[in-house]
Amino acid sequence: MTRTGIGYDSHRLAEGETLIVGGVRIEHDRGTVAHSDGDVLTHALIDALLGAAGLGDIGLHFPDTDAKFAGADSLDLLREAVATAAGAGWVPVYADMTVICERPKLGPHRDVMAAALGEALGAPVNVKFTTGEGIGFVGREEGIAAMAIVTVHEG
Repeated sequence: MTRTGIGYDSHRLAEGETLIVGGVRIEHDRGTVAHSDGDVLTHALIDALLGAAGLGDIGLHFPDTDAKFAGADSLDLLREAVATAAGAGWVPVYADMTVICERPKLGPHRDVMAAALGEALGAPVNVKFTTGEGIGFVGREEGIAAMAIVTVHEG
């Protein structure tokens, strides 16, 4: 059997915060405001994986009310989600993801992000980028968002 899951995440951007996207620290004048490391791309991927496996969402497994996840490395959370999915009989086989932000330009980091996420997921990934075209919270550079879709096989 094959299943597909969809994930979405967004975070506010603020001065003095760190920006991590797809497991890569990005130099920028603002970063994400979050309980963990605020990696929107990895969070969307985790949600998609857990959804495909029928295991709820990131908030159920890694709640922001739990102090042990404060500042957590999202790639470590992804590895844990992969193990949880495997324990339920589901193996990821492919992921496609999109980050939505105005700045900074993330294209130069695509290969490093894909490698980091692919290693943690244990499957090939495709990473894409787009802007908000000046519309909404992303367009006003108030935040960053990401979407992911993951295919899993029973295994």
